[in-house]
Formats: sequence, C-alpha cells, structure tokens
Amino acid sequence: MTVALFSGKARRTAAALGVVSAGLLVLSACDKPTPRATLTVGSESVNSEAACYAHGDAGISEKETPGCLNKKPAKSIKVSMEDKVRLGVDPEVAENGWTVFINGQPAEQEPFKKTYRSIPGNAFFTSGQQGAPPAKEATVSIVETGGKKLIGVWSFKLEKDS
Repeated sequence: MTVALFSGKARRTAAALGVVSAGLLVLSACDKPTPRATLTVGSESVNSEAACYAHGDAGISEKETPGCLNKKPAKSIKVSMEDKVRLGVDPEVAENGWTVFINGQPAEQEPFKKTYRSIPGNAFFTSGQQGAPPAKEATVSIVETGGKKLIGVWSFKLEKDS
C-alpha cells in the first residue's frame, strides 16, 4: 500500500507558492519603468518612456548626457504647419521641471513646471537661415531637469505633413 506524502490541498498550496515565488523572481529582474511623455497632434498621439532616465538623486552622468540628447527618436508623428503640438509629461517630471529642445536647441531658457503645454506646428519646421526652405522633419526632445542635473530625456520625430 502506498501512502500519499501530501494531501491534494497541500500540493495545490505548494504549487501556488512556487508560482508566486517564480513570478516575484522574474519581476525583481525588471527595470523600474520611467515616467512617460506624450505628444498629441489633433486626434493622433504618441507616447514613450524615456530614452535615458536616472532614478534617484544622482542624475544622468555628464559622460552619458551627449549620447542621451542625440539618441534617435523611436516614435514619430505627422504635423502640419497649422497644427498645435501638445506636449504632456507625468506630474513627477513637471515637479522637477522640463525643457523642450527642437533639433538639439532649447526652445526656452527656464524649465516649465506644468504637465502640459502647446506649441504651434510651424515652430518646429523653421530653418535657421533666412530664405532657406522649411525643414521636412524635426526632432523634439523633452528634457527633465532637477536643479543643475539632467534626469530624463524623451525624443520624438515630427514629420511635416503637407
């Protein structure tokens, strides 16, 4: 005669504990998600986690900063000259302050402290030279700052819609 080592209920409990333990192990290997930034044009939106983000107080190192600011955007959206481009960030980004960069140049000097702002579409496609034709695409980056340190960078590609 054989004797069962565990009852059916004990086996199910042990199996459930094993599954939960394995799930926690998998989750502990994941990176903490970054805040999101969103661009909206008309009824179309794109959003993304940061291309670079520093959790904690240290910020992104000076050595990493150029690479973060020059990363190719993963998401794109079409914009006409008459459109309004709406930029939105998570409240924790707004609390620190954020700046919009257009083609690598800051669009303003002081960090913005609200979660949302709107910029006319034509501001993204002007060329720096008088008489030159407008650009066909632009890179817009949202840069989160905390005092004098860089915390996060989100980049999007804007394609001129004719």
